[in-house]
Amino acid sequence: MSSFSSLPIPSPLADAIALRGYENATPVQVAVLEERCQGHDLLVSSQTGSGKTLAFGVLLAQTLLDAHTTAGTADKRGRKPTGLVIAPTRELANQVRSELAWLFAKTRMQVAAFTGGSDIHRDIKLLSRGADLVVGTPGRLVDLLKREALALDAIQVAVLDEADEMLDMGFREDLETLLGAAAGRKRTHMFSATLPRPILQMASRYQGEAVRVDAHVEGDGGAHTDIEYAAHVVNFDDRLAAVVNVLRMHAGQKAIVFGTTREGVANLHQALARHGFRAVVLSGDRAQGERNRAIEALKSNEAQVLVATNVAARGLDLPEVDLVLHADLPLNAESLTHRSGRTGRAGRKGRSVIIADPAERRKAERLLSIAKAKFVWTPAPTAEAIAEAGRRRLEEELLAAKLPDDAEEARGLANRLLKDHKKEELLEVLLGREMARCPRGEPLRPVDPKYLVRAPRAMPDLPPRRTHSDFEQDAVAFRVNLGTADKAEPGWILPLVCRRGGITRNEVGAIRVGQNFTEFQIAGDAAQDFALAAARPDPRAPHVVIESSNSGGAARTDPPRERDTRPTRPARPPQQDRGFQAPRRREGGSDHPRKPRWDNNGGAAPRPRAPDDRAPQSSRPAGRDEGPRPERKHFQNDFARKPRPSFDKPKGEWKKRR
Repeated sequence: MSSFSSLPIPSPLADAIALRGYENATPVQVAVLEERCQGHDLLVSSQTGSGKTLAFGVLLAQTLLDAHTTAGTADKRGRKPTGLVIAPTRELANQVRSELAWLFAKTRMQVAAFTGGSDIHRDIKLLSRGADLVVGTPGRLVDLLKREALALDAIQVAVLDEADEMLDMGFREDLETLLGAAAGRKRTHMFSATLPRPILQMASRYQGEAVRVDAHVEGDGGAHTDIEYAAHVVNFDDRLAAVVNVLRMHAGQKAIVFGTTREGVANLHQALARHGFRAVVLSGDRAQGERNRAIEALKSNEAQVLVATNVAARGLDLPEVDLVLHADLPLNAESLTHRSGRTGRAGRKGRSVIIADPAERRKAERLLSIAKAKFVWTPAPTAEAIAEAGRRRLEEELLAAKLPDDAEEARGLANRLLKDHKKEELLEVLLGREMARCPRGEPLRPVDPKYLVRAPRAMPDLPPRRTHSDFEQDAVAFRVNLGTADKAEPGWILPLVCRRGGITRNEVGAIRVGQNFTEFQIAGDAAQDFALAAARPDPRAPHVVIESSNSGGAARTDPPRERDTRPTRPARPPQQDRGFQAPRRREGGSDHPRKPRWDNNGGAAPRPRAPDDRAPQSSRPAGRDEGPRPERKHFQNDFARKPRPSFDKPKGEWKKRR
């Protein structure tokens, strides 16, 4: 490890770090201060909780201290900010402001945070007093920029913290607006736990010759070494019971339970409260005061379990989290990394537990393999295992307990009880009362052992795309009740099938769209899991039904039609092909065929008309010259050709009428 004293850190910041008691720097803090990074924009990839805030704080100081010293004699009131830090959530922005405040304490630079949920008039007043370093969420910063309360034309350096999460949250336009307003900046640094393609595209657009820094602890960029991963497969209806059992198996530990949606998180929080857990909830729709109370309750040990969504849990300053429980599978491997990064921080060991049903097993394997996490499928903790764990904890607590020095009352009570009762009886009664207080598990149905075995596919690297011949050998045909009548196309049938079945496009073969349904092929090794997953009702599209096809071979494009037993008309004789024929011109009419008129005959054949020997009449009105019509300009009529009447009046006529 490298010590802070050996790193090129400005002296005011080095003194603040020494007063804080920090001695050794983390890998990301050492990496950003290497000689190859000096004077360049940085694109940094580092694990969550690795000390990125202190790292980019030093980078900010390298650019801002000289400018701040030069402008030290100027009036501080109303001065424009020179540093900008953008964070995805309110909690992370406030945490960054707190860290930078003590880091820049000896520089006399003013650090201010602006986040949603706070009084915007207070923010405007604070900006009018002047701020050197601005930290905020994208939405509030853009709001202040549009109100002309925030000026970014003097920004020298900008930092995007958790850039990948901000793009996932839909802040791309806000980020482009802020970076566009700070066009005069010298440096742009991006920090993120992962570097997906959208981040690289934004870096190529807003950074100049950026240096990539990979500061993961492992050389291969694998999962966090301080986090132990576990994967439990449960039946479809046992997810809540499995969550309860995992929490009770690790009773006494601080845990975060992740859900995907706000509604699901709220329902899960209520269910855990009914089971006796001291739980708080955190989601994006909660008021800022409620969010602050939830975090304080968790820090003060008033609550042991935090139920949260991905976005709400970003940036939480909770270093003592022992367990991360994924009640719902994350959407991608990046979300899995960010969720699990809430534990295993500051040198502590952590545990990340994933719960999946048989239909989600393949998706969970894919996510864990992309994240390079070592795991083994195991059943969820049973009631018997939880009871045994409770007995072991009780035994450890009793052996480690010691009587206090002022335990005279306890000794006196023990002596009185021992006169009339045996030691064994008293011990059994006391242990029975303590064991009754131990957590009890929920009943779980046994899981088929075949779901506890890893899939035979090589998961770390995606296999090559299956060819048509591969699907013909072992493909299984399925059917969905959407066809051309529903405007179905293979382009949007494919993602629907992948989402409902928990598979990738690599397991989907030919897709044939028919009139009333669509048939598609699923690879044989994934067909059974796909059938289980697709059979579950989808709340987002309850009318869509996916079932196994009975054809067994090539998929049909149209459903079989019932035989029509009604009498048919005799076939018309084939007409001679005369090639292209110009439309016949009706005498006295136009080239276009006559439109059918309304039938007043009730559907019967039209009445025959008497022969008429009159000459065909022209469509022009009678009494007009049959010669050629004069050419007219567009939008011109006969009234325009007539002289307009004069409305002139003698002088003074209009005044008299007034």
